[in-house]
Parts: sequence; structure tokens; C-alpha cells
Amino acid sequence: MLKVEVILGNNDVMAISEGLKEIKVGGLTVSKVRGRGKNPGPEIHASKGSEIFVPQFSDKYKLEVIIPDTKEDEVVSIIKKNGRVGKIFISQILRAVDVNTDAEGEVTI
Repeated sequence: MLKVEVILGNNDVMAISEGLKEIKVGGLTVSKVRGRGKNPGPEIHASKGSEIFVPQFSDKYKLEVIIPDTKEDEVVSIIKKNGRVGKIFISQILRAVDVNTDAEGEVTI
């Protein structure tokens, strides 16, 4: 199993979610987060336009999904197709346990 984490600079969440549903990827966790990348965020005009403020952090969206190893390429392709700006991070999941049923492994996802 793999954990796919996506940090999006734009709100492309719904397009990615719909694409993942088409390939039968189930649960998806979405969080609104703040952060910064290599490029600074857009300038904000404050005090009736006389001051310009460049925020240290900007709003971003974080998606997390656990998938079987066999769907990695499909998921990455959907995210790249439907997302405009962001990063994809993929890591290995050692164990998954369903608290309610005690099921373990891929049946939990």
C-alpha cells in the first residue's frame, strides 16, 4: 500500500476527487493548510492601497489517500491531469488496521 500526499496551490480538489472515483479509489482526506513554496505568494494591498504586503504563507490544499501499489501510476496521472500547481509525495504504508472490524491490509482501504 502507498500513501499519496498532494499539496495543491489552487483548489483543484473536486476535479481530482472525481478522477479518483472513476478508477475506484475510495477514501480521500482533504485539508486546507497554509505554507510557502519556492515562489512568494501574491502581493496584498493594505491601508487603502498605500502599502504592499507579501504574506509569508499562502492558502493551500492537502489531499491524502491510501492506495494499492498497482494504482500508483493511474493516481499520479489523474492528479497531474486535473491539478494545475502543486507537488505529489508518495510513501510506503507498512500496516493498515480497521478499528471497527479488525481487518488488516488492503481490505481496509
